[in-house]
Order: sequence, then structure tokens, then C-alpha cells
Amino acid sequence: MKENIKGGTRARNPDLDWNLLRETVLMLELAAGQIEHAMKDSNTSVEVLTDSFTTMAGYLRSMSDVLDSMPVDGAGGAKKSEMQHMAENVTGMIQQSIIAFQFYDKLTQRLTHVCHSLASMNELVADRKRLYSPSEWVALQEQIRSKYTTVEEHALFEAVMEGVPVQEALDRYMSSMKSKGDDIELF
Repeated sequence: MKENIKGGTRARNPDLDWNLLRETVLMLELAAGQIEHAMKDSNTSVEVLTDSFTTMAGYLRSMSDVLDSMPVDGAGGAKKSEMQHMAENVTGMIQQSIIAFQFYDKLTQRLTHVCHSLASMNELVADRKRLYSPSEWVALQEQIRSKYTTVEEHALFEAVMEGVPVQEALDRYMSSMKSKGDDIELF
């Protein structure tokens, strides 16, 4: 039977019905809720930035077209060359910004996976019939594993499941990500 976890914490005023699992589920739900709320807030800002950069890129293309049509000789030729150089620099900055947005996209996808994993674990922990069943925990682990999209994420998961301390496994993960460089993997 699924335990009723509503009603908030009872840790400050424990009674005979106080339960460690209820408190754990409550705190996990809070953590997942905070992550989801932060992602929704940041998504709005990123959408504005994305639209702005898309518009800027369009204006930059138009400016480059105008510059290309200008004569090369005389005093205007030097200004044209200077403006083309500035346009190339702005284009490079826009490309770097797009890469940053891709990293942000990857981050939000990972955080979404974390939220789903926490929600699945909450369901398991809140259900006393499933809580003490090793096969239910294996199913949860398989469900979480199936959400990972990169070799490095799978390696992190496997290392933790094999008993490597989480911090050590994370250090390995971060090291492997740094060695990959700026490769963007959109999924």
C-alpha cells in the first residue's frame, strides 16, 4: 500500500506515525520541484536570448551583403574593410553564443532526467510493497540507465553501481568530458 506522504514534515514534532521514508520523499520532492522551477525560469530567459541572437545574425547577414556591394577603392574601401573585419568578429561571437546555448540545452536535458529519476525514486520509496523489493530497485536503476545518452554518463552510472564513491566517479566523468573538448552532442 502506498503510504500517504502528504501533510509535510513531522520531524519537528514527531509522533508515533513519524517516518523516515516520508521525510526522505518530502525532501526529494522539494529538490525536484526546485530544479524544475529553476529550469522553467531560465528557459524563458534563454528563449529571449535565442530570439535576439537569431535576429542579430539576420541583421549581420544583411549588413554583410550591403558591405559586399560597396566599392573597394578610395576612402570608403578602407572603411568597408574595417567594417567587414568587425562583422567577422561579431559573427564569431554569435557562433560562440550558439555553442553556449547548445551546452545549456544539454544541461536542461540532464536536469530533466534527474527530475524524472527523483520522481521515480519517490514513487518507489513511498510504496512500502515495492520499497523492500530488490527487483523493484533493479528496475528503477535500469529505467534511470536507459535515460543516459552519452558514453560518459553510462560510465558514471556503472562506476557508482559498482561501488566507486560518487565523488570519484564524478571526477572521472568530468575528466573524460574535459578531454572531449568543445564537442557538442545534441540529443
